[in-house]
Amino acid sequence: MNPPRLPPAILIMGPTASGKTAVAMALADRFPVELISVDSAQVFIDMDVGTAKPDRATLARYPHRLIDLITPEESYSAARFRADALTAMAEITAAGKVPVLVGGTMMYFRALLHGLADLPQADSSLRAEIDAEAAAEGWPAMHGKLAILDPATAARLHPTDSQRLQRALEICRLTGRPMSELLAESEKQKPPYDLLQIGLLPADRAVLHQRIARRFDEMLLAGLDDEVRRLRSKYNLTLNLPSMRCVGYRQTWEAQEGLIPKRELRDRGIFATRQLAKRQITWLTNSFESENYDCLDPALTDRVAARTEAFLNS
Repeated sequence: MNPPRLPPAILIMGPTASGKTAVAMALADRFPVELISVDSAQVFIDMDVGTAKPDRATLARYPHRLIDLITPEESYSAARFRADALTAMAEITAAGKVPVLVGGTMMYFRALLHGLADLPQADSSLRAEIDAEAAAEGWPAMHGKLAILDPATAARLHPTDSQRLQRALEICRLTGRPMSELLAESEKQKPPYDLLQIGLLPADRAVLHQRIARRFDEMLLAGLDDEVRRLRSKYNLTLNLPSMRCVGYRQTWEAQEGLIPKRELRDRGIFATRQLAKRQITWLTNSFESENYDCLDPALTDRVAARTEAFLNS
């Protein structure tokens, strides 16, 4: 007998401005699904304009879980996301619906799919000790030491990759176990779902860049500057907090403080968003086994809906 099928879940991943939310809402119109946001910026209360958070009317029609969870003074980790997402997925499945996780925070998707390795925090004294050894013996010799302690990790690291060699040796000495072994354990934490991974990627990045510029202009017109001023007035914020490091917010803060010329806010915001999209595309193409669709295809929604229907009926 075949084992019973795991409950289905759908992931919709892609860079900023790729149309992920529109696709997710279209699926919600056609199938018994509930949406879960996978966005490290939309977890913040009162950060609406610069995060492209769906407005109240949209959220009333298409509720998203994991939006507006914490204040901008707080931090939200990949570990907490994983726990929150798995709880939400279980509740949605228990209600007879299919969870659809939609967003662009690739680190969160990876944490969900592969778990989080239980690696120790950095130890400054031990790192100094390793650096001293390397200064005396050379990093190739340190690579040789790692090859004895953790052959699998040593095999994939260059003998002069000092940063990664230092971390791998540090973990071995702190835990008494190879880093490769700890990472392998995290791979066993895959969620108990039959997953359809949908990736939205642009066939023409220039068109995606146009979308990014248009959306940032819309944010400026919608009052991004005023939103940042309200946030700074309401909360005890610094530029080093995760909330204010978000693309758009950082550049707006810097313009308000005179750290950059106000006339450069638009160009810097657009450039930073393009860099974010580039990183997201790299993550998606290199770290996920997704079925990818051209996010610029006019028939995108219908194509993804057809694939979803086939998946749910399989």
